[in-house]
Amino acid sequence: MNSIFAKLLYMTQEQHDVMLITIIAANGSAPRGSGSQMLVGRHGRLIGTIGGGAVEYRSEELARELLEKKQSLVHTFPLHESDAGDIGMVCGGDVTVHLQYIPWNDTEWNTLAGKLLDQMNSHRRGWLILHLNGATPSLIDADHTPLCGYGAEDCLLRDGFVLQSNDYSIPLPVGERAILFGAGHCSQALAPLLKTVGFRVTVFDDRAALANDEAFPTAEQVVVGDFRNISDSLTLQPEDYVVVMTSGHSHDFEVQRQILRQKLAYVGVIGSRSKTAVVNEKLRQTGISEDAIACVHTPVGTAIKAVTPEEIAVSIAGEMIYVRACRREAGGIEIHGCPVH
Repeated sequence: MNSIFAKLLYMTQEQHDVMLITIIAANGSAPRGSGSQMLVGRHGRLIGTIGGGAVEYRSEELARELLEKKQSLVHTFPLHESDAGDIGMVCGGDVTVHLQYIPWNDTEWNTLAGKLLDQMNSHRRGWLILHLNGATPSLIDADHTPLCGYGAEDCLLRDGFVLQSNDYSIPLPVGERAILFGAGHCSQALAPLLKTVGFRVTVFDDRAALANDEAFPTAEQVVVGDFRNISDSLTLQPEDYVVVMTSGHSHDFEVQRQILRQKLAYVGVIGSRSKTAVVNEKLRQTGISEDAIACVHTPVGTAIKAVTPEEIAVSIAGEMIYVRACRREAGGIEIHGCPVH
């Protein structure tokens, strides 16, 4: 969303009208889910994607037609064999898109785009509310305070989305923070990968020779601290994603002993099952609950038989992406006291 609205603001400043396409409903086996966006100009797609293939191609065609007519529209594409409206895809679902016409000289749109970018760049949560009648969207912050558009008192919050008849809302992707405890080879492979998929990476280690900006150029923050006293150097938040892969059992234990006493979005710990059993027993002896231990993803990552640091990084990133998607769908709720798996 950040790059799309940055491009939108640039195009309007260059005096070019654009169309913002958003998937507002995706049923069955659709290529992309609700909330996916794409920006289209007079000559075609500018940035973003709603899944490629026929849906994206037909949406782009329709957007260019609407751009000439200066109109907005809600349109549904059937992705199955039908007598009418068949676009040649048989995924077995339907995709409904909102195509919003944005004139370059609309000051309300320019104000909205600027405030939305400021909100995301400052990592402040909120929601973009699209009005399906074609009116300028609204923007509210995490406290439901209106930043642009109508008042928050008119909004109904459910499962993390602002729902209103004839409206569609999207949570701002402010970038979840991923904290990597340990600055070894696996962290060095994982940090840039997490950056590419939208995480804000912090690296924590007690070795200044490894924990530095040169080794982690894509990290938002690199902290040299004491594994035994994390809070002296870093404050963890409930929405943080934590991966523990320090240089040994003792450091892994020290980190988990502290972080498992609070709620976190995700905790993954690298290591064998035998190592995990040893560390878990020590955690129980320090009073860490069974529920907290059960919420830890260990061995960390999806089961792809990863061996090299790069493969392990892919495995861990895949699991984190999955947990993040589940939490977003569930509005960040917890199930039975444990973050959504």
